[in-house]
Amino acid sequence: MTDHDHQHAHEHEHEHEHPGGVKGFLYRLFVPHTHDASDSIDDALEASSAGIRALKISLVILLATTVLQAVVVVFSGSVALLADTVHNFSDALTAIPLWVAFVLGRRAATRRYTYGFGRAEDLAGLFIVFVVLLSAVVAAWQSIDRIIHPRPLENLGWVIVAGVIGFLGNEAVAIYRIRIGRRIGSAALVADGVHARTDGFTSLAVVIGGIGVLAGFPLADPIVGLIISAAIFVLLIGTIRSIGRRLMDGVEPELVDRVEHALQHVPGVDRIERVRLRWVGHRLEGDAVLVLDPAAAASVSAEAVRRVRDHVHNVDDFVIATRSGALATGGHEGPR
Repeated sequence: MTDHDHQHAHEHEHEHEHPGGVKGFLYRLFVPHTHDASDSIDDALEASSAGIRALKISLVILLATTVLQAVVVVFSGSVALLADTVHNFSDALTAIPLWVAFVLGRRAATRRYTYGFGRAEDLAGLFIVFVVLLSAVVAAWQSIDRIIHPRPLENLGWVIVAGVIGFLGNEAVAIYRIRIGRRIGSAALVADGVHARTDGFTSLAVVIGGIGVLAGFPLADPIVGLIISAAIFVLLIGTIRSIGRRLMDGVEPELVDRVEHALQHVPGVDRIERVRLRWVGHRLEGDAVLVLDPAAAASVSAEAVRRVRDHVHNVDDFVIATRSGALATGGHEGPR
């Protein structure tokens, strides 16, 4: 890539800066950028392997965290900690369908599934929504039951320790999932990382509930359990919106901007008539219609695809159609 291209790419990245201050901090914390053009993996097989490895490691960490918390639940009877433990366990289970989806996504396209099996990642997302919703309902039911039929809590010190363990385990998983998800362009893996991060903060809520009980307010524990349940429902709205957008072939506008930026600097291109992108799992495919001199169509098409892939590394298949007036030709490059 030339210095000119790097300069334009640098300028383009700054067109999408997010808010600063406290609002910007919260935005980056809970809505991290899914795409990192400078560090993304452009090989589909390598990307899938990295995603599976991240899921394996995070699954082990979350299961270990859940077991430690469950032991404390048995000895303490804390419903807030039970809610947090159930949610952490469900978060660990969400790694399994996503793991299966990554494996399926490696399979070659067939005459029946001509676009391949990348959409399995979106189906895994639907399952994740169901599991998270179920965990929220169970947590809310347990909290309400404890308010109606209060029971004394024991070993509050261990409850607080378990809450801290839950936070540390979830935050470690969140950092790892988000980092790998950004590298491979997997919105599902990044969303799973954000899910783990929010679980970590609900674990801190358990700590607050335990401190409240120690301070002489016994209902602090089930009330915190209800707050956790409500937080899960609220966060679920964003997850449903994200998955629904993927199923409707929605894509982040900034990716379209990147592709348009790349095409605008291809020699011979007079005008960009159309750009389309869509996610198939954690990989992108799309097409563009360019207006130019038809005599240069073949060379322009090859250069256009190369520049698009330089700007958006997650692209597997990108089709270039060129036309001038009533004359139209097509240029295509498949997966590398």
